[in-house]
Amino acid sequence: MDAQVVEGEASVISPGSLVVVRDETWLVTAVEDTADGPLYSVRGVSDFVKDQSSAFYASIDTVRALNPEDARVVADTSPRYRRTRLWIEATLRKSPVPVDHPGLTVAADMLADELPYQREAVELALDPERARPRVLIADAVGLGKTLEIGMILAELIRRGKGRRILIVCPRHVLEQMQHELWTRFAIPFVRLDSEGVQQVKQKLPVSRNPFTFFEKVIISMDTLKQDRFVHDLRHHRWDAVVIDESHNVTNQSTQNNQLAHVLAPNTDALILASATPHNGSNDSFAQLISLLEPTAVSPKREIAEGATQRLMIRRHRYSESVKDVVGENWAERRPPELLPIEPSPQELAVAQEIAATWTHPASGSGPMSGRGSQLFPWTLAKAFLSSPVALAETLSNRTRELLAKAQADSLDQILPTSAYAAEAAALGRLATLNEACIPEGTAPRSGKYRALVDLLRDKGVSRTSPERVVVFAERVATLKWLRTHLLEDLGMRDERIAVLHGGLTDVDQQRVVESFKQSSSPIRVLITGDIASEGVNLHAQCHELVHFDVPWSLIRIEQRNGRIDRYGQRTPPQITALLLDLSRIDGFDGDIYVLRRLLQREKEAHEQLGDAASLMQKYDAAAEERALIDVLRSAVPVDEVLPDVSSVNPLGDFLAALLAEDQPAPRRRDGHRAQREESFTTGLFHSDADFLLNGLTELHPEPGRPVAQGGVGLELDQATGLIQFTPREDLIRRLEHLPQSYLKDRRVLETVRLTSRRDVASQRLRAALTDDTGTNWPDVHYLGPLHPVLDWISDRTLAGLPSGQVLAIHGEVDRPWVIFQGTLTTERGQIVSASVLGIADYQGTPRAVPHTTPSALFEEIGLGPESVGTAVEDPGRYQALLRAAVPVARTFMEEQISPELKARARARVDRWEQEQLRWKADADRTRGQSSLRLATRDAIEVEKKLVTGMEPKRTFVRPLLVVVPRTEA
Repeated sequence: MDAQVVEGEASVISPGSLVVVRDETWLVTAVEDTADGPLYSVRGVSDFVKDQSSAFYASIDTVRALNPEDARVVADTSPRYRRTRLWIEATLRKSPVPVDHPGLTVAADMLADELPYQREAVELALDPERARPRVLIADAVGLGKTLEIGMILAELIRRGKGRRILIVCPRHVLEQMQHELWTRFAIPFVRLDSEGVQQVKQKLPVSRNPFTFFEKVIISMDTLKQDRFVHDLRHHRWDAVVIDESHNVTNQSTQNNQLAHVLAPNTDALILASATPHNGSNDSFAQLISLLEPTAVSPKREIAEGATQRLMIRRHRYSESVKDVVGENWAERRPPELLPIEPSPQELAVAQEIAATWTHPASGSGPMSGRGSQLFPWTLAKAFLSSPVALAETLSNRTRELLAKAQADSLDQILPTSAYAAEAAALGRLATLNEACIPEGTAPRSGKYRALVDLLRDKGVSRTSPERVVVFAERVATLKWLRTHLLEDLGMRDERIAVLHGGLTDVDQQRVVESFKQSSSPIRVLITGDIASEGVNLHAQCHELVHFDVPWSLIRIEQRNGRIDRYGQRTPPQITALLLDLSRIDGFDGDIYVLRRLLQREKEAHEQLGDAASLMQKYDAAAEERALIDVLRSAVPVDEVLPDVSSVNPLGDFLAALLAEDQPAPRRRDGHRAQREESFTTGLFHSDADFLLNGLTELHPEPGRPVAQGGVGLELDQATGLIQFTPREDLIRRLEHLPQSYLKDRRVLETVRLTSRRDVASQRLRAALTDDTGTNWPDVHYLGPLHPVLDWISDRTLAGLPSGQVLAIHGEVDRPWVIFQGTLTTERGQIVSASVLGIADYQGTPRAVPHTTPSALFEEIGLGPESVGTAVEDPGRYQALLRAAVPVARTFMEEQISPELKARARARVDRWEQEQLRWKADADRTRGQSSLRLATRDAIEVEKKLVTGMEPKRTFVRPLLVVVPRTEA
């Protein structure tokens, strides 16, 4: 027989189907449309292939599914019809929710607080009117973008559209992202940091694409740039891609941008996240929008009307949907402390030299020569305000450049008549003065450093105190210098003060970040550069932050403050800035005034706008710094660059204009949990835990017995909802793909510990940060609806019912019924409609009795957790009814449900085709072949194929159950 799919008249194989391939029985776990035809991912059921995973192409192998008409009716003899309930529950769990379902199905039942504003982002991404789930989450710092990402991914997985997922994020937050997605959503990701890459190289042959081996991967952009991964990316398709801190991919000349344009067309769902999505360049912002929806940006790089509203969501701390729900979980920050610091005499001398010679010379021109002559004085000033060692480093670098241009070995060799003589002399004088601030072998002669020591002591930082402080500075030289002297002056051991900067390996960066979150961590002072200003959560044990130097950018200040001032911070955060008082020095007096004004404006913008990034209207830290330098040079008035907060649109002029084009439809803010309970729960079990326990009992009639005697050593604690058992070999194989540090720290392959109680799980998650185990992984994991253990018990349940059998029970019916699951799928195998319907026998004529939800139907027939009944004595007598009911169920799906869905799908396709025509018309009027235009044209072709396959094409009906009246018992 030629390779083919053998199926009934109009049926189609879907997840949960049992098929026969190569004379063995397999359970279908996923169906994917590929260029080579349908690809079926399966797990072995028959003895020879039991629990083995495999995949078959219909174009290569003969895949045979049993016709539903041929199913054999058998009686359920298990207590309380447990086997029936397990089988139906497993079937519906393994069946994806329709792709265009607008509401939440599982995300609301994850281990996260109920925050309506986070659900808004999920609803925007899953809008059924869109071709694909694509969204830019542009929430301000601290609102929980990672949780919104997790909720979207959870919903995609439940819809059968999240099997293969790639997350790209900064390398210092790899473990943090992995931790959040596993502990709160039970979504396991393989972390490919430097250690993970080495493990992959050991496990896989060089020719093997790691992205085909691991279904869910989290990786940094730096690692992704490696040649091996870049090559593999071009030949791999994802269900979903997440790019965190996506503002880092907007520069067209960078490899980051090129990789983003490789990923975007090779995934259905794309989630971009950035608190600063607009960097002041409309072209850069258009880059982000075009990644999400190619036709939303014209060939002239104009963003289509309504596109931003449709593709982006942006809120801040004081948005209407946020401010009233964060409550005590986001303590209001205390007024910032702007501490004027008396400089040392040595520092005063350096400041006077910089002002008189470099930034504000009496002659009007300084000694600079060559490239960067206008900006370099301010580079010196900024380095000085950081630390003496930062200034020394800057002077050294400039001197090296000058010597190279003058072709000299030292400054003394530069002739007085040389064009470089004046700058060489000035550099030498300043370096000599600066050396007095950092005498070798003695304490720094720095007023700001001494003030930091006193401040840390005043805040109770010591060897014996639990108090923590984060100290920010811009220059790596400053970070190392601070640590060296603070260890001595505070009398602390090495492990008490940690430094975090980009020069550390990704593993070391993650180790510092994760350690600082634990109450048992020895770290008391974390000294970090601006690498930690993006994405890192530092608020678990800390509410004190010190700006040792003040960045010349509101964006940087806000990003830094957001590390401790964010949702989940229960202690009012305190922000402190150290400012050298140089008011007596002409030139520097204005500089300090500007920096003080900058800090005050950040406070006002935070309180009134919720987002300081909008105040200067630059949206880019470097651009803000250049604007500040213009103020310091007296080229621009300070009030022009730092306007009064009341005069500024909180969204900024550009984003406000885009978002004002049309107003979004109001999004629901309640009812999500109820919607899931009504639409996607069966009512056959009290909870996920009840389903698991019944499944373990069915698989192991005495589950409390040890493994050696055929059990799983099940232990229950009713007070905490704790479920503890020993995993068998087939479950161990699945668990091996969980986060490796979690498996190691909590020895999960030896004992699985779960709880279905959210309060207990939350408490254990918090306890992981406060106990002395040295790990952030909780010892008890939340049993959420997507947990791999539930997936395992579902597969085992489905595999446990022999091929072609349907169970029969007694129920609260007055005539025999056959319960079916009916689905409509697209050509790509995506489910667009799923129904549970009853076909009742009306004097030999089967008729459809549709129901709105599974739980309503099962309640009507009397099937639930407390069901009591006897075995059906002669189930074979209902064989004819089953055979007659199949075409009735199929006709109902095709005639009653399919037309409306097809019309909706056709309307979507028509809208998309109109967008294509509009874009192509614009392109024809635009000359040239820009890279954006070419990339967009290619992306449109990809999306065209996807959208044209959105219409429902096939009907599938599966008999779930035969129910007969109790009077026939």
